[in-house]
Order: sequence, then structure tokens, then C-alpha cells
Amino acid sequence: MRRSDSGADWTTADQEGLAFLGEVEAVLAASRVLIGVAVRSLAPVEDTVTLTQFRALVIIASRGPMHLAALAEAMQVHPSNATRACDRLVASGLADRRDNPADRRHLLLTLTDQGRALVDSVMDRRRAAIRQILHRMPLGDRTQVAAGFTRFAAAGGESEQTDLWSIGWTTESPAMHEVSGSTQADPPT
Repeated sequence: MRRSDSGADWTTADQEGLAFLGEVEAVLAASRVLIGVAVRSLAPVEDTVTLTQFRALVIIASRGPMHLAALAEAMQVHPSNATRACDRLVASGLADRRDNPADRRHLLLTLTDQGRALVDSVMDRRRAAIRQILHRMPLGDRTQVAAGFTRFAAAGGESEQTDLWSIGWTTESPAMHEVSGSTQADPPT
């Protein structure tokens, strides 16, 4: 049993609690790096869309055509905020509102080709930046980071890669390929 600075014995629960705090700090440090990647990937389009508008584009891109109430719920904002964001996206030619053949009471929001290109360009910049970071790590560490982030994303509610492919978020199948003696998934585009 380890002793604290005050001389008191630390229980296993105390030690596990300290280890957990260290894990939280490690994830926070990684999140700062990822936030930096995200911010830099958005810089070229900051005069075109706000962060909220980009978020709406990504949700529509990842989930497919949706009505405004579903978008507001996915964004966790009041419907009026989602309406304003969509009005601006439609006015700028990045999104479109269409009649919903299944329910004429709701319009469907879709991405235009220009909106899809904007989302793709930002995601391409993010992938390139993440590739650069990963290439600076040893292969074993990259494998562990990827496995850990996969589980972290699942715990946080992120859709499975195969689900994203099936709804058009990526343009390539999530099939596995042999690359330089190691198995890697096709990079999403």
C-alpha cells in the first residue's frame, strides 16, 4: 500500500482514482491537439460558414436528408437556431430544402454539391493533419491509439465506420486492405 504525502495509507480505490484522473488529463491533452486540427481545417472556410453552420452541414452529410426538427435535435439546439443556420446555408447555396415525399408537412434538408464539397474539403484537411501526427508515432503506438479512439468514439456515441459508409459519409467501402504488411482500413474520403 502506498502512502500519501501526509503519511496516510492510500487505498486501492484512491490509487485507481488518481490513475483515472491521469487518464482524463491524457485524453484532455489529446483533445487539445484534435481541436487544433479541427480549427485549422476550418480556417479556409471561416468566411463562408460559421462553426454552427458547419456542424449542421456535417450532420446532414452524415445522416442524409432530414427535416429541420431532426436537425435541431441532433444539434441539441432550439429549432429557431437550426432554422437560422439552415436559412443561411440555403442562401449561400450549401444546402437545399425540398418537399418530403413521405410527409408533405416537413421539408427535407439536403446538401448541395457545393455543400458536400465544402464538408469534404474540411474533412480532407483534417485527415491530412491527423496522418502527419500519426506518422510521427511508432507503429505499435498508432495501433493502440486507433484501437483506443475507436472504443472511445463508441463510448461517446459515435456511429460505426460501416454505418457512416452506408449513409454516404464516406465514399469508399470500409473493406480492409493489406498495406506494407499491416492491415489498414481504406481511408474515408
